[in-house]
Amino acid sequence: MLIQAFLIYKSNQMETYIIMIIFTSVMIGVGIGIFIQRRKNIKQLNDINAESNEILSQARREADQIKSEKMLQAKERFIELKSEHEKVIFQREKKITEVENRLKDKENKLDNDLNRNKNLSNSLEQKNESLQKRLDKLDIKQKELEASLKIQIDKLETISGLSADDAKKELIGSLEMKAKAEAMAFIQQNLEEAKLTVEQEAKKIIINTIQRIGTEESIENCVSVFNLDSDDVKGRIIGREGRNIRAIEAATGVEIIVDDTPEAIILSCFDPIRREIARLSIHRLVTDGRIHPARIEEVVNKTKKQIKNEILEVGKRTVIDLGVHGLNAELIKIIGRMKYRSSYGQNLLQHSREVAKLCGIMASELGLNPKLAKRAGLLHDIGKVPEEETETPHAILGMEWAEKYGEKKEVCNAIGAHHDEIEMTSLLSPIVQVCDAISGARPGARRQVLDSYVQRLKELEDVACDFNGVNKAYAIQAGRELRVIVESEKVSDAQAAELSFQISQKIQTDMTYPGQVKVTVIRETRAVNVAK
Repeated sequence: MLIQAFLIYKSNQMETYIIMIIFTSVMIGVGIGIFIQRRKNIKQLNDINAESNEILSQARREADQIKSEKMLQAKERFIELKSEHEKVIFQREKKITEVENRLKDKENKLDNDLNRNKNLSNSLEQKNESLQKRLDKLDIKQKELEASLKIQIDKLETISGLSADDAKKELIGSLEMKAKAEAMAFIQQNLEEAKLTVEQEAKKIIINTIQRIGTEESIENCVSVFNLDSDDVKGRIIGREGRNIRAIEAATGVEIIVDDTPEAIILSCFDPIRREIARLSIHRLVTDGRIHPARIEEVVNKTKKQIKNEILEVGKRTVIDLGVHGLNAELIKIIGRMKYRSSYGQNLLQHSREVAKLCGIMASELGLNPKLAKRAGLLHDIGKVPEEETETPHAILGMEWAEKYGEKKEVCNAIGAHHDEIEMTSLLSPIVQVCDAISGARPGARRQVLDSYVQRLKELEDVACDFNGVNKAYAIQAGRELRVIVESEKVSDAQAAELSFQISQKIQTDMTYPGQVKVTVIRETRAVNVAK
């Protein structure tokens, strides 16, 4: 038991010793580890310090380098700014110097001007004084002359038996007559000289222009004759109690005349478009065979649409043929309507085409724009085809339409001025006027009604007879020449030339006529004696 206890005590003591040894060993190991770790930390700390010192030294070096570079850049920039500033200052100083020099020059000039003006003013004062003295002397002499003149006038009135006013009137009258005679002689001489130099060249241009244009003769009509296959068709056109013919007349606005003319009816209307619509409608009705009011209205409406399309096609074809491009669609329609309009028997579309070609050729001969001239020539009579009646002259109406649809000012002025309704402002205007006269004045182009033709000739003769000294006047060559016979006792040779000029001007301003009118004044002196 004791042994057992001893053994237990020994074992406990050994465990204690072992524990103490282990604890001591652990403590020693911990101390050694701490020492080693401390040495290691000290070494790391030293390494970190060395590295940080190296980094700091490198940073200081880089900072020094950057600082030096920046200092160099700053010095360079400073030098640049300084040089620029010096340049600006130099320029400003230069400008200031220039301004100062100019001011000095102006001051010198002003001083010189002042001195000159001062001298001039002194000279003017002296001259004024001298002039005043002379004026005083002249006033005295004027009074003496007036007194002397009065005395002379009194003596002349006593000698001649005429007062001063009567003598003055007689002198002025004689001088006026002499001046008129000399003026007319001068005008006549200039006209003859102008004719010698200009007439030949103008004739050449006009004749060449006319010869290049093929012309057509036309006839003015207000009626159209519609031929029928047989007289039986007339009854079908008239209808029961005349209902068909009344329906046609109401739908077309055309008067249908059914007379004794075999196999024909007459369509009467002042509007050629309505007359053409009626003719085509009757042709369709007769061909179809169905003629009654409802069918008549249907056919007339279709024909109106056809004519409308045809008008547009005619306008397009015309502008393409003439090479006139860029026209407004409404102007093209107006040009197409010209096909169914005539003036003095001359088809308006053919007339406008002819004028356009004449204008183009004449403009080329004169060195102007032929395309613009063609355009003005084609559009010059568009005012003659309004859809509604108007009292505005066709030239003014055509000009307003051209302005409305964006035509150039030269073209608008040529349209408005071709009958002298407005003042001509471009060279195209007289060309259009002349070409219009050429187209209308050529033989066969126009046909007038007999009454209006006779009236025009009578008015032409009456214009000449209104002048003093005219005995008789005869219109010859279809109104293209006026022969005026004057009384030799009342009209002298010089007055005859003046009278011819006055009559031509009167005709030009008061009358409307195609082409030109030649005025010939005939003065004849006869001495008759009878031998017995």
